[in-house]
This record gives sequence, structure tokens and C-alpha cells, in this order.
Amino acid sequence: MGGFFGVVSKEDCVKEVYFGTDYHSHLGTSMGGMAIWSGKSFNRSIHNIENTQFRAKFESDLPKLKGNMGIGCISDTEPQPLTVRSRLGQYAISTVGKINNLYEIVDQAFAKQHIHFLETNQGTIYPTELVSVIIDEENSFKEGLLKAQELIEGSCSVLILTPQGIYASRDKLGRTPIIVGEKEGSYCVSFESATFANLGYRSKYELGPGEIIFLTTDGIEKISPPRDKMKICAFLWVYYGYPSSTYEGVNVEIMRYRNGALMAQKDDVEIDMVAGIPDSGVGHAIGYSNQSKIPYGRPFIKYTPTWARSFLPQDQTIRNLVARMKLMPIPELVANKRLLFCDDSIVRGTQLRETVDLLYKCNARGVHIRSACPPLVFGCKYLNFSSSRSDMDLVARQAIIKLEGKEPESFDEYCDPDHEKYNCMVSCIGKILNFSTLKYQKITDMLDAIGIDKEKICTYCWNGKG
Repeated sequence: MGGFFGVVSKEDCVKEVYFGTDYHSHLGTSMGGMAIWSGKSFNRSIHNIENTQFRAKFESDLPKLKGNMGIGCISDTEPQPLTVRSRLGQYAISTVGKINNLYEIVDQAFAKQHIHFLETNQGTIYPTELVSVIIDEENSFKEGLLKAQELIEGSCSVLILTPQGIYASRDKLGRTPIIVGEKEGSYCVSFESATFANLGYRSKYELGPGEIIFLTTDGIEKISPPRDKMKICAFLWVYYGYPSSTYEGVNVEIMRYRNGALMAQKDDVEIDMVAGIPDSGVGHAIGYSNQSKIPYGRPFIKYTPTWARSFLPQDQTIRNLVARMKLMPIPELVANKRLLFCDDSIVRGTQLRETVDLLYKCNARGVHIRSACPPLVFGCKYLNFSSSRSDMDLVARQAIIKLEGKEPESFDEYCDPDHEKYNCMVSCIGKILNFSTLKYQKITDMLDAIGIDKEKICTYCWNGKG
């Protein structure tokens, strides 16, 4: 996935950029970076943070960085921010999103001549560099950002730090958020509003889909108005958003409580304890427990002091090892208990299967799984929220192939919770992963828990409708 954070201030802002960027580390990433405008030039620092916390990597850089404006980024695809000198002047740029037609745009750029890209050690082209090339072909940052919105298939939100201020451009369908915070003498712009409270900011303004603003210490200048159509990602609330963040007026943790409560209302399983798969399953489980009046407990604990998030390493074997090693059971709370676990989602299911097997080894009487969202039948094509390389990585897709013997012409029946094929798929997944029982949240209830206009929410992962 990824996230970014920027500050314009009347005072030195390096520590605020440092902490604000660090507050995006939960977004499942491997690279971190900061760019600070010193008043004369850009000072930039980029590190690999796959196995080390952002703060630890960047703390020694802080004395070298000074300035009243800066941006920072956590990225799972490339080192950012980039610093650029072009016909538009000096600037630093950071992006969040996924460009599906990257090489098509690259070919168009090459056809115009006098264009080149810095090749990476994998021979690929960095998406953020491509965005900077698109922008530099136009006569202003506004025109360049609008051109990028027009050309890019997928999604792309952008921060541009210039010597005069920060441009912020939310992707054209608003799939990811950009929120402005305010305090005396300073403004910040952030993916996560969770950054605001501890840095002394209060929420000031949330950009609409495709909206572009220019941020200075004097305030917010609206450069291009929001578009009419929005398709914000539902997983912001269900999975990867931080609990204290709010998007489109809806807080993440409160949504999860509502979502868990709705799951409990339609469940009649006999259990002794409700628990959450940490971290993002916890809020759903609390909502389930509060509604069902069944005690909430922690039959295993996540050991966080030294283990990184399990989906950070690119190698699946290493991800599985990290997931297994960081979860520590409490046998006294597991033995002879019928346990129900709420998880944010079930993607491959590999890590969850190993967790369930661990609980059975601790003599659990039953392990019932409740997913806070419907079965993932389609891999996301708009955001890099999952490292799945193929739809066949998805356990739901594997179950469908197992039932059909081949890939069906249509998946519609498997996306319909009232259809027999859906029930067969869920039963198959439960057997593959060795659950006592398995139920998924219905898409209508999930959308009700979010609580904004359903037409503004992307549900592609569950029904193929973006």
C-alpha cells in the first residue's frame, strides 16, 4: 500500500515530518523517505525499512535536516520521495497508488523523444518517476497533475513539495484519502488523520476525488475542484486503515465495532470466547463480543518488539515464518475452549491456517472463524494493498477451481451469499483451512457498517465491480 505526510510551517518542521511519516508505517511497506526544503535546496534521506522501524533508520539523519517545509513517504514499491529539477523548477514528489498502464504511458513518452528514465536494478521503471515525467511535459503543476489523472489507469495520489509550498492531488476516483490538518503557524497534509492528535493538529479539510490544492502557511488554495464520482476503497475501514483515522467522516474503529455487531446479530454458533486476529481483527471482534454478550479474550498475543508485520517480506515463505513466530498462544485460555476469531479478511489463508493449527495443538475444542468482509474472489487492481501476484493466490479462487475443475465463465454466483455455489465455496474454504466453522460478512452489512453512500465505495475485490 503506502502513505505520505507533508508539512508547511513557520517553524522548523523536520521532526513533524519524521513523526508524521512514521505514523504511516502500518501500511505494509518496505521503503521510507523524507525530503526537506532548506530554503536553498532539497535535503533527502531514503532507507530500507523492511526489517527495521522507520524511526530507528531515520533518527540519525535528523540533525542534518533543517527546513520549514517537507514531505515524507512510506512505500512498498520504490524509494521515495524523488527530487527533480525540470522546466517547472525544483521539487520533490511522492505518490501512493498503482499504475496499471505504466509501460503504455512510457511508450507514449518515448515517442515524443528527449525522454529517458533511470533504470532500476530490476530493469523496471519507478511509477513516481513516470508521474514526474507526465507533470514536466505540461506548463504548470496544475496542468501536469490533471494530465496524470487523465492518463493513469488504476489510482495515483500525489504530493509535490516546491520552494513555495505543497501541491496535493487526490486520485481521480478518491480511492485513497488526503486530509489536511491545521494548527497555529502550520498545516499538514496526510493519508492518515491518525497523525494529527499527537502532533497538535486538528482536522481542517478532506480533499474530494481528483481535487488538487496548494498548501502554504497562509492556508489552502483550491487549484482544481473535486470530481463528482468517488470509489473509495472499503478496505480502509475493514483492514489497513489505522483505528484512530477517519475517512469521509467515518472513524475506522467505530466502523469495525458496527461491523462486528452486525456479524454477531446473524450468528448462532455456541462458543466460550470471542477474540480478534491482531491487529485489524480486534475492533471487529470487540463489536461482535459487545453485541453477542460473549466474553472477549486474548488466547494468543502478538509479539511486536522485534517482529515486523508478516506481509512485509516479499518472499511468501518468510512471511509465513514471521506470522507464525510472532503469535504466542496462552494455553490456559485455549484448552477445552470453543473459540471464535474475527479476522479482517482471508486472502491466501496460509497464515490463518497455521494459527488455527497452533490453537488445536493447545487443545482448543473448536476454532470458528468470522471474516469481517466477503470472500476475496478478485485481486485488487487499483491499489497495492496485497502482495498477491495472481488471483490464484486467493483461497476463494482456489476453492472455486477445486469445485468446478476449471475457472468458470462467470463468478457471479460465487459472489452471491444467497446462492448454493457461494455456500459450497465457503464450505470448501473452511475444509481447506481446517476451521470448525466459517462465515463471511455480507457485502450489504459491511457497506451498512461503513455508512456512507454505497455508490461511493469500491467493492471490486468481492464482486468484480470497481
